[in-house]
Amino acid sequence: MPRLLPIFFFALSMFAQAPPKAVVPDLRIEAQLHDRLAKSVVGKDGFTARVKDGVVYWSGSTSVAQHKGAATRMAKSAGARRVVNNIVVQGSKVKKPSSPNPVPKSTARSVPKAEVVPVQPPTQRVTVKWRDARP
Repeated sequence: MPRLLPIFFFALSMFAQAPPKAVVPDLRIEAQLHDRLAKSVVGKDGFTARVKDGVVYWSGSTSVAQHKGAATRMAKSAGARRVVNNIVVQGSKVKKPSSPNPVPKSTARSVPKAEVVPVQPPTQRVTVKWRDARP
């Protein structure tokens, strides 16, 4: 029994919890965001970032949809645990695709549901004949 005691403690240490990740202080995250915004094209949109408990809260507006995603990635790379992106994309004109010949609602007919029968693969027997390759 005394020989198993060190093995038991070794196994127990393997399952112990890992130490928590190093937490980046809020002021450091905010300073990095301000530096990165000053150097990037995204900073010209005038976004504001607020950091509380490692969570970055973005606010502002832009006309380029990619800038919203860039702000999220910027906050993650600065050390944020989570990002709440409240940036509004203005002037985005997204058209819904329409069918070439829309059917008016008055002439639309309901189609009865067809019975679905599961298809089973055909069973085939394959016979393989082996030849002796010896000379």
